[in-house]
Amino acid sequence: MNHKRILVASSCLFVCWTSCVWGQGLPSPKRPEDVGFSSERLDRITSVFRVDVDKGAIPGAVLLVARDSKLVYLQALGYQDREKKTLMKPDAIFRIASMTKPITSVAIMMLAEEGQIDLLAPASQYLPEFKDVKVGVERMDSATGKPTLTLEDVQRPMTVQDLLRHTSGLVYGAFGTSLVHQAYNQADLFDNNQTLTEFVTKLSKLPLAHQPGTVWEYSMSTDVLGRIVEVVSRMPLDRFFEERITKPLGMHDTGFYLTAVQAPRLAQLQVDPTTGRRPNASTLENLTKEKQKWFSGGGGLLSTGLDYARFCQMLLNGGELDGVRLLSPRTVAIMTADQLPPGIPRIAFPFIEDVDPSPAFGQSFGFGFLVRTHVGPNPLPGSPGDFAWGGVYGTVFWVDPKERLFAVMMIQMPFPQSGHYRRVLSELVYGALVE
Repeated sequence: MNHKRILVASSCLFVCWTSCVWGQGLPSPKRPEDVGFSSERLDRITSVFRVDVDKGAIPGAVLLVARDSKLVYLQALGYQDREKKTLMKPDAIFRIASMTKPITSVAIMMLAEEGQIDLLAPASQYLPEFKDVKVGVERMDSATGKPTLTLEDVQRPMTVQDLLRHTSGLVYGAFGTSLVHQAYNQADLFDNNQTLTEFVTKLSKLPLAHQPGTVWEYSMSTDVLGRIVEVVSRMPLDRFFEERITKPLGMHDTGFYLTAVQAPRLAQLQVDPTTGRRPNASTLENLTKEKQKWFSGGGGLLSTGLDYARFCQMLLNGGELDGVRLLSPRTVAIMTADQLPPGIPRIAFPFIEDVDPSPAFGQSFGFGFLVRTHVGPNPLPGSPGDFAWGGVYGTVFWVDPKERLFAVMMIQMPFPQSGHYRRVLSELVYGALVE
């Protein structure tokens, strides 16, 4: 399909789906100018992303921008599956990976609001497996010249708060080379055939990389939170999400696996021309089975741009959407505030600086979100108090309460290459805000 036909198809989809969005509680204004945006400048988003679709840099994307509870921009560009020539549609389903974390964090805070979870309680109060967890300390063996791992008692237990803000001492094995990271890699923690109970048992036998509360390191903490949700609510995590979050919010295409009806709408990473294969093909296939055991609260969900827009709008509204209240405004404010102790060391991401909770970049971390603390050293547009997160397969969102807006980018590509598109979308969105 040539460039002109893709433009026409995308435009038709935009008109059709923005009219349908009324039924989802996100109406569109008569003109973007009615909510402070320039129509001409919003068109730059389409032009910039279409250029990279045409040159094969990205397969396609679904992009959304909303302000004042109105959807001012929605475009489905390029291909849902480039190899099959399947055009992208607004209801395409994406693997959102770590954009699952904010939803799991919301589940925890819902239970906290109900008095069922104490955020300052030890995690072992809900998961006894963690009662005797140790900290792994590396020391050099003078005889062999190689590092060895010594186990030490924790100075204080990891708390639910530590899990929410990634100061638990847990890690992701792939993000480091220490002996603890290596132990994680060898423990098969991402086994899709395990239950969350089996996962927690396996994880609790591994040492922590840090004393709880002393270091920020992105980790499997949110997967542990998923198991706490199960224990406290007495229901599987997928069912809790469906009954308490996604169904009430009208997020009908968000879940841990695809039904047979949903499967044809799954967006795919495009084939890497250097290898002739889709990146992470075997892993991605396991993430989309019709039914599975492993409900990763840290990265297992699939969703659409329109579904995630409803989640963002709920947060922007202070915990409520269309008469459904999940959280109080004060709870949302706590979740999206800087939750890291002053001066706490932060292990830098092996990725890109724009997602690092670094004070040098004017950023920190809340309960499941990257939060902006001040504008200062951050060259990207935004406001103090805005919050965001992304996924390893390229998806991202941010919410800016001061400007009363949010944006969602659904794209499937390796994370290291997606940083450019995160930053470009931010520049384009704020560059179109001319109120």
